[in-house]
Amino acid sequence: MDNRSILLYPFSLIYNVVTSVRNFLYDKGVFKTVQYGIPVICVGNITVGGTGKTPHTEYIVRLLKKEYRVAVLSRGYKRKSKGFRFASKNSTVDEIGDEPLQIFRRFPDIAVVTDSNRNRGIETILKKRPDTDVIIMDDGFQHRSVTPGLSIVLCDHGRPVYEDHLLPYGNLRETRKSLGRADLIVVTKTPAGFSLDSDGAFYKGLRKYYSGDVVFTSIDYKEFVPVFPKSSYNMAPVLKQNDEDTGIVLITGIANPKPLIDHLGAIFKEVVHLEFPDHHRFSANNIKSISDAFDKLNTIRKFIVTTEKDAVRLREFSEITRPIQPFVYYLRLEIGFLEGNKEIFDKIIFDYVGKNQKNS
Repeated sequence: MDNRSILLYPFSLIYNVVTSVRNFLYDKGVFKTVQYGIPVICVGNITVGGTGKTPHTEYIVRLLKKEYRVAVLSRGYKRKSKGFRFASKNSTVDEIGDEPLQIFRRFPDIAVVTDSNRNRGIETILKKRPDTDVIIMDDGFQHRSVTPGLSIVLCDHGRPVYEDHLLPYGNLRETRKSLGRADLIVVTKTPAGFSLDSDGAFYKGLRKYYSGDVVFTSIDYKEFVPVFPKSSYNMAPVLKQNDEDTGIVLITGIANPKPLIDHLGAIFKEVVHLEFPDHHRFSANNIKSISDAFDKLNTIRKFIVTTEKDAVRLREFSEITRPIQPFVYYLRLEIGFLEGNKEIFDKIIFDYVGKNQKNS
């Protein structure tokens, strides 16, 4: 244990007391919790940092929206507005946050809502959109004033929760035993070649705290998409996968960029990574640094690549980035499943939503 860890460990003990007492009071009914008469699916985690909540939320939306009227409720982390907000075509990152805006741009035909008060958010959705069939609550596992009908907890395969510790000494937002409140655990970012037969350590580690269904997912990298589609991007070469003679500047403002760095490093000749904090608001100076790094790439073909979440924020600098707009792309991603796991996941979702409709 290094000096920094020694200093932080006592604060983790205090944090443990606070979170444990809070959970105990909810478990005993001292603190009020509400279960609504509509299917509510919570997609959450017990760690800080990126476990993949947004792509999993998007998968569930895609799964359900053909049969049900879906709403997504998020707190809108780091937005500058307050209270309840419906996403619209005119919404900005400042108004609703980057992740809700990303979801809305992918699914403009569903209700995407931000409200840090989850109870008020659900009640307002039901009042303003009474025909809503199901609400997906993005990052709500610690918001125990709402009792979801289906709690999905995501755990990053690369950061085993059963070996982690409470904040600030570790990354846990609450104790490992809180996994027992989950109805389904999804192990995300599972590496290629993983199988339970050859590498079951993660599964066994979870079983110390949780006895329900476990599903394994991976990152499925898709195509590169222009960040500024209305610019004259046809003037630039099209960026494709496995473009070995190309160099890129990779811009990330996400919690855990390592899987993306590894993926892009394997398919491009040169990768220069500019890393920013999660949910970072880009400045004019940042844009200049990006442009300078782009100019210094040593390859003939060169591009700027970012994540879809970062692209939402970069678009707000459309004027500043005009000289490099044609070369800026984001890499679209979805989730994949370990063999046989998709069927398990889909069935759990459809069974829960179908059996808990208002008229059933």
